[in-house]
Amino acid sequence: MTGSGVKGSGKGLVIAVSGLHGSGRSTHAKKLAETFGLRYVSSGTIFRQMAEERGLSLEEMSKLTDEDPEFDKLIDERAKEEASKGDMVLDATLAGWMAEEADLKIYLMTPPEARVKRIAEREDMSLEDAKKETQVRAESERLRFIEYYDIDITDLSIYDVILNTDLYEPDGTARILKSVVEEYCKGR
Repeated sequence: MTGSGVKGSGKGLVIAVSGLHGSGRSTHAKKLAETFGLRYVSSGTIFRQMAEERGLSLEEMSKLTDEDPEFDKLIDERAKEEASKGDMVLDATLAGWMAEEADLKIYLMTPPEARVKRIAEREDMSLEDAKKETQVRAESERLRFIEYYDIDITDLSIYDVILNTDLYEPDGTARILKSVVEEYCKGR
């Protein structure tokens, strides 16, 4: 089953996958895209494309985004453009807001301790360093999104599905999400 033709607009299935860093968002967004034959687009991919277009290293691009909020907004605009093309899974902290017309908006949550542990393992850092970095990043993003868009990322009311990924093994989470999308598609 592919996403083509599922969405009422004729543009194909659009799934927005949001969640804080360490929630399993990218892992599961990629798996959904692969399973349903959809394009996978992430804010990270867009960031890397924009750096390449400007002839900048990722470090240089990061510095620019820190100094100029317009770069964050450009990344988010590109995410909106990609979502409007359909047949895709959007993986971003703000995916639920950027893909306003998404067929399914999924939020993957995980308790802070579990997110910190995952990030520490993934980034090969101490738990203490991962905890500090995660707290600083989460608060910085929360404040930035309020300032830029008047979006409170702690308000989960826009999501169709909220799933705690810490309750299941990754394969179990993947099966649940696959089932959710299949059930959604049956009704279309």
